[in-house]
Amino acid sequence: MNHYGAQMMRHWQSERRREYLEIADPEQHFTQLGMEIAEEVESRARNLAGTAPPHEGYLARLQRLNTARLEAEGEVVRGYLLPETTAQPPQEP
Repeated sequence: MNHYGAQMMRHWQSERRREYLEIADPEQHFTQLGMEIAEEVESRARNLAGTAPPHEGYLARLQRLNTARLEAEGEVVRGYLLPETTAQPPQEP
């Protein structure tokens, strides 16, 4: 289980206890969930980083890639921890 799966497992154990107890195989469930999150973070980070500008130096590239990864990780993990906050509020007629 990767660190995303472990983070989700801890969250469910403390914040979503009833749902956690209903999972038949928590180890497998959170291992799979962690892999899905890692794939989403990687994909989102690549999109956020974009292509390297001409003459980009090593430190600038490192900063661009690290910033993209941190932003992607924050967005994706937040979406899994707080899925209800990503829902749109109901529209008034």
